[in-house]
Amino acid sequence: MSKIEHRVSVAPQWATALLIVVTIASPACGQVSTASAPTSFDVADRSVILTVHGVGAQIYECTPQPTGGNGWSFREPAASLFLGDETVGRHYVGPTWELSDGGSVKGKSVATAPGATAGDVPLLKLEVIEHHGDGRLSPATTVLRLNTKGGGLSGPCANAGDLQAQSYSADYLFLR
Repeated sequence: MSKIEHRVSVAPQWATALLIVVTIASPACGQVSTASAPTSFDVADRSVILTVHGVGAQIYECTPQPTGGNGWSFREPAASLFLGDETVGRHYVGPTWELSDGGSVKGKSVATAPGATAGDVPLLKLEVIEHHGDGRLSPATTVLRLNTKGGGLSGPCANAGDLQAQSYSADYLFLR
C-alpha cells in the first residue's frame, strides 16, 4: 500500500484506523536498521537511550498557497513504533512519541537533512520540549529521525481540505 486518499473532512478517530491499516500492510515493520546521523546534527557526544522503527503515514492537507492555487502541506504523522517484532508505542501530532510504558516526549525540529531520495521525508534532529510519565524516554533530550523511506509529498492539489496519506518508515533514536 503506497497511498491512502481521503477526500472528506474527518473526525480524529480516522488516524487510529489509518494507523491500523498501514501497520497491517507493512511486512517489515519489525526491522530496525543501523543509521548514522549527518555530521551537521552534531550528536557525536550523545548516548542512545532507545532506537525504534516507525511505520505509518505522513498526512498532508491541500491548502491555499500564498502564490496562488492549492498545494500539499504537512499536517501530522501517524505511525506505530517497533522494537524488534514488538509494538512498543506510537508517533503522532506534536510531534509526539508515546511508549507503552506510559512515557512520552514531544519534540521541536532544530535541524534537517535530505532523505536518500526525493520521495523520502527529510532526516530530522528534534529537541525534546516536553516529557510526560516516567518511562524509558524520561532522560531523552534529543530525537533523531533517520533512515527515512517514503512519506514525501509536494506539488499542486485540487481541493482545499483534501487529505492525502503517504506511507513511510523511519528509525527514531532517542538520545541523552
